[in-house]
Amino acid sequence: MTALPDIRDYAALRTAFHWEQPARFNIGVAACDRWAMRDPDRAAIHHKRPDGRLETISYAALKESSDRLANAFLALGVKTGDRVAILLPQSPEVVITHLALYKIGALALPLASVFGPDALEYRLKDSGARAIVLDRSGLPKLETIRAGLGELAIIISVDGADTGVESLHHLIQRASPTLHSVDSGPDDPAMMIYTSGTTGPPKGALHGHRVLLGHIPGVQWPHEFLPQPGDRMWTPADWAWAGGLLNVLLPSLSLGIAVVARRFEKFDPQEALTLIAETGIRNAFIPPTALKMMRAASVTATTPSLRTLATGGEALGAETYEWGRAAFGLTINEFYGQTECNLVLASCAAMGVSRAGAIGKPVPGHEVALIRPDGSACEVEEPGEIAIRAPNPVMFLNYWKNPEATARKFQGDWLLTGDRAIMDGDGYVRFVGRDDDIITSSGYRIGPSEIEDCLMRHPAIAIAAAVGKPDPIRTEIVKAFLVLKAGFAPSDALTAEIQAFVRNRLSAHEYPREIDYVAEVPLTSSGKVMRRILRERG
Repeated sequence: MTALPDIRDYAALRTAFHWEQPARFNIGVAACDRWAMRDPDRAAIHHKRPDGRLETISYAALKESSDRLANAFLALGVKTGDRVAILLPQSPEVVITHLALYKIGALALPLASVFGPDALEYRLKDSGARAIVLDRSGLPKLETIRAGLGELAIIISVDGADTGVESLHHLIQRASPTLHSVDSGPDDPAMMIYTSGTTGPPKGALHGHRVLLGHIPGVQWPHEFLPQPGDRMWTPADWAWAGGLLNVLLPSLSLGIAVVARRFEKFDPQEALTLIAETGIRNAFIPPTALKMMRAASVTATTPSLRTLATGGEALGAETYEWGRAAFGLTINEFYGQTECNLVLASCAAMGVSRAGAIGKPVPGHEVALIRPDGSACEVEEPGEIAIRAPNPVMFLNYWKNPEATARKFQGDWLLTGDRAIMDGDGYVRFVGRDDDIITSSGYRIGPSEIEDCLMRHPAIAIAAAVGKPDPIRTEIVKAFLVLKAGFAPSDALTAEIQAFVRNRLSAHEYPREIDYVAEVPLTSSGKVMRRILRERG
C-alpha cells in the first residue's frame, strides 16, 4: 500500500515519496480482506443506527458478508465488467456491496439517495446497469422509470423481498462464504461516478482499482499522517459522492481505520457535534457548507476527541478558516480535487503547510501546475488553469462511452480541471473560479445542462438557463432564468410549482432557489446561452 513516509519537512517529503503500484491490485482485498486475515476482530464500521444503538462490525464480519454477497451476485448472473448501481444512504450494506462487486470484477455505480427519477433514469440507462441495490425509499423512484431500463435485470433491496425484488440479507445468508476474488490489475475498471458538465448530460468517470492507491497520500496529508493511534473517521457526505467514498470510506478501511456510519436526512450542526462526542470520532471530513452552517448556528461546543478536520469541494474562505480554530481548537485542512482526479492539492497544518484563504500545496506524489491556454506554465501570482500531469494513479481511466470528452479533458500530458487559481511565491494555491459554468452549491458540483433539461419538461417553460449565484452559506445557489410559453404568467404559485418539479425529479440540491422570469435569454450566434451575462445580472 502506497503511504506517506513519516518525514516532517514538506520539500524532503515530496522528494522522498514515490508511487509503488503493484502488478495486481483489488480494492475489495485491500480495503477488507487484508485486515480480516491480519486482525479479524479489528473494528471496521461503527454504525449509529436509527434507534440510537451503536453497532460495531469487524473486518472479519465484513469479509464474510461481502464474500457471501459476491457469490450471490455470481449466482444471479452478474459478471466481470457488469455495472451494479448502489442507491443507499450511509450504512454497512453500502460497504458490503462495494466490496463484493470489486472482488468479482464488477463495476460499482454509486448513486446518491437524493436523486430523483430523471437523474436516476439517465445514469442507469447510460451505464447499462445490470443490477441495483436499494432500500424501500428507492423502490418508488425506480418503479416510475423501470420500463425504460431494458438492461436492468436484478433488483435487490436491503428492506426485504417483494415481487421482482430480491432480499439482500437473504441472499447473503444463503450464499457460500468461500470466495476466490478476481486477480485484478490496477488499471482494471472498478467503479464509475457520474460527474456533471456544462455541455451535454452528466458523464460517467470510470476509475480503475488503482484509484484507491492514488487516494492514500491525499487522505493522509490533510489528516496529518493518518493513521495515528485511536484514529476514527467520519463524514456527513454521502458515500455515493467521491468525497464520501474516496476521501473517507475506502482509504480509511484500507489503512485499518474504523469509519463511523450515520444517516443524516439533513445536516444538523448540533447533531454532528453530538455524534463526534458520543462515538469518539478523531478525524472528520466536513464540507465547507456544513462548516458554514455550524458557524451560522454559533456552534462553540468543544470536541476533545477530534484530532484532524479536513474540508473540500468548494472554497472554505479565510473567515471560516479562522472560526474553525476557535470552535475546534485545531486548524481546518483544506484540499482540492475533482471526480476525475481527486485530492491533489491540500493543507497539512502539522507540517506548517496551511494558510488562510489558500487550498494548500501539491500533495506528495502529484505534479500540479497552473497553465495558460497554450499549455505553458503561469508566473507567480498569474491566474491560470489547475492542471495535473499524467500518468497519475488517482486519475480516471476515461469517460464512459465518450472518447471525445475524454480527449478534451487533456492537453498533452496535462489533465485540465477547468478551475482557475493563483499560486503565490511560497507555492500556495488560491482558488479563483471556473472556466466552465459548473455551479458549486453545498459541496456539490452541478451541471446547468441537467437542470435546464429538467426545467424544459415543465409545460409552462419555453426557454431555461441555470447559473450559480454567490451565497454566503452554500457558496452558490442555483438561479434559473425562464422564458414562459404563451398563456402562462409569472406568479409565486408558479415559482413554487417549478421548484418542486425540479426538486422531485433531480435532487434537493439542484432545484433553483431563485427564479427570474425574462422575455429572452442572451444567446451566442451558435445558440448557446451566454451564462456569463446572466451571472452578472445577479
